[in-house]
This record gives sequence, structure tokens and C-alpha cells, in this order.
Amino acid sequence: MTVQHAVLQNSVVVFSKAYLPLAKINIKRAIVLLVTEQAEALDFGNTQMWEVRSPSTILQVSEHIRLLMGNPERQWKIPPVNRREVLKRDQHRCQYCNSSRKLTLDHVIPRSKGGLHTWDNVVAACESCNCGKSDRTPKQAGMTLFTKPKAPIHPAVAFADQFWKSQPTP
Repeated sequence: MTVQHAVLQNSVVVFSKAYLPLAKINIKRAIVLLVTEQAEALDFGNTQMWEVRSPSTILQVSEHIRLLMGNPERQWKIPPVNRREVLKRDQHRCQYCNSSRKLTLDHVIPRSKGGLHTWDNVVAACESCNCGKSDRTPKQAGMTLFTKPKAPIHPAVAFADQFWKSQPTP
């Protein structure tokens, strides 16, 4: 693989107009955004720059670009509370014993006791923990949750959090 082709294997972080990191994209997509003037290169001081050549142009591509137009923070709706989404949020693990076998949904506060079918009241639970807890609260059943249930966050916010945590501190 030539050096020029190796450059095309890199990825670029895309920031919104308001400097919110949105996603990582391949460098080819970043080149399109830069050439069509939909994005600009950002330089945070220690930013990596790659030189990409065509027969008529030499382009400096930064590892960080910022979108210049549009509203990239599209409407995002909290997904419905359903089995697939709850299991995804809880990483396919029982929230009482950490098992990954025979998972069901459990209402932390049982519906018969006024609990709602909401993100902060539904967790993944294995069959044995769900049966053991029965129609009681975790406290009444002597069980504790590994994590407090909550609604999923916007994917861009999750990416931004991961991005900033991975940055070296000065």
C-alpha cells in the first residue's frame, strides 16, 4: 500500500457548527465536505494534518472538521421502552445478578404497585431474578440494581462524552 493510499484509511472527527463532536467519518467523506465548502478544517494546536493530492489540487485535511451549514443536530426522539431498547441500554445483562442468560424485562416498582412502563422503571432481568423478585420492590426482595435505570441519551451527546474523555489532558 502506498503512502497516499494509507492516508485514505484515516478517520476524521466531525464537529457541528456549535463545536459539538458528532461522529467519526472516513477521510474520503471529509474531503467531499471540505471541497464542497460544507465544512472547514479545525486546528486545536496538536491536530494531525494529512496531505491529499489529486492531479490538479493538493488538499490539507485535518483530523477535525466543523460543519458550516445546516442543522446537524437533527430531531432525535427517545426510543420507545421496549425489550430490544432496554436490553441494548443494559448491555444484555441482568441488572440484579449480571447474567446474560434468559433475559426478561422487570418493572423495578411493580405495575401492580403503581410502577409505570418508563425508562426509569424498566430493567433487564434474568428469569430467576425476575421470579425471585416477584411482585415486590428490589428493597422488599433484598436485591440491588447494578445501575440505576435511565433513558438513553442522544447519540451525539454520547459520542461527544466519549470523544472528550479520550482526549489527552494538557
